[in-house]
Amino acid sequence: MSRRTTHLRRSRGALAVTLATASLLISACGGSTGSKDPALQEPAKPGQKVDLRFWSWVPGVDKAVDKWNATHPDIHVKLEKIPAGSSGGYAKMRAALKSGNAPDLAQVEYQEIPSFLLENGLVNLSQYGADKDRSKFVDWQWQQGVFDKAVYAIPQASGPMGLFYRSDLFKKWGITPPATWDEFAQAAQKIHSADPKAYISTFPAGNSAWFTALAWQAGAKWFGVKGDTWSVNIDSPQTLKVAAFWDDLRSKKVVKTEPDFANGWYKDLQSGAITSWVSAQWGDAIISGNAPQTAGKWAVAPMPQWTKGSNVSANWGGSSTAVLKGAGHIPEALKFAEWLNTDPTSVDLLLQGGYGWPAAADGYKGSSLDKPSPFFGGQKYNEVFAEADKSIDNSWKWIPTIDATYQHLNDGFQAALAGKGTFVSAVKQAQKQTVEDLKKKGLKVSTGQ
Repeated sequence: MSRRTTHLRRSRGALAVTLATASLLISACGGSTGSKDPALQEPAKPGQKVDLRFWSWVPGVDKAVDKWNATHPDIHVKLEKIPAGSSGGYAKMRAALKSGNAPDLAQVEYQEIPSFLLENGLVNLSQYGADKDRSKFVDWQWQQGVFDKAVYAIPQASGPMGLFYRSDLFKKWGITPPATWDEFAQAAQKIHSADPKAYISTFPAGNSAWFTALAWQAGAKWFGVKGDTWSVNIDSPQTLKVAAFWDDLRSKKVVKTEPDFANGWYKDLQSGAITSWVSAQWGDAIISGNAPQTAGKWAVAPMPQWTKGSNVSANWGGSSTAVLKGAGHIPEALKFAEWLNTDPTSVDLLLQGGYGWPAAADGYKGSSLDKPSPFFGGQKYNEVFAEADKSIDNSWKWIPTIDATYQHLNDGFQAALAGKGTFVSAVKQAQKQTVEDLKKKGLKVSTGQ
């Protein structure tokens, strides 16, 4: 994920983007959203009742909100569940911002923050004292919402990655968890030879966010900014290596290509037709919630490595609690966002719901994650993710048109499955399309790093 500070200015004219000392600057000839607001909201007076609207899809957040409301009678939070994803909750948020009817707070994934800034949709929380909370959070996650030293979102969770695998089936077929991607390919062959109905994994052609994380782990750096110009390097050698790897497994028919998070995929997790899943930590709740009869049969290992002996992970997912422009009670909204993501009771309720890896500093230690798991055969499996969280390249950056990039990749991968091109050609095409997307925003673009 991006480790930068960013500043956004908007105008009706074209936008330019610059990077200075690892700081992302979105600028134009208009005014600055990071500048001092002459009309800051004052906190509510003692005893004054405040109502806040909060949009989120996070599992377990309803219990945390209930706990807040029970302990903070003067600030009532009304939770409205929204669907996750660009075509669901984000489309609803953007429509609400345009109509002037946005909620006070909303769930915003880290990769989406630049696009909301580009639309001037987030409140500068530094003006309300958010900076004092920095020490309560893991620094790299805190930086996801920091732009030109101004805080625009309070971090909630991330998704360090590992390998979930069926330990019973691996043992049955004499397979050890693959330490490298070469071993992963060998295991894929061995599994399918042992049981023609079984596969090591699926390549979900409609989930390019997952593919992005694999490229991240391989050392790719898709986006950057130098001077006033974005750089786009999706078709880097590292990314093409990942695409060619899965092209090869697909051509050998030793992996499935069904969608993840779909009925067929859940059935395959239940039956053992899918025997492993390279995923983020929050995948534990997906597996246990959808294949409960497989309890005790799963284990977790580190991600396979491209170089034997390396220890490189990546991040998939992660989100924040942001205050949207037009919020009626910003000081109270910030107070709730900070509590939601740092209060031990709240964090544990969110963890129990499977919301991801906590952004709160030391949120893992002593939590419900820090225990052996019967579902995972008594393994203290989150130790794998604790180590993975330390092994993520934190220089990864996002662009404000990432949703379009994801769709380009999805379209290309799905076309490849239909016999039109390859995963490699899909990556190359997405490179060209992403350059055009940024240019259409009035941004300067170069290719490569």
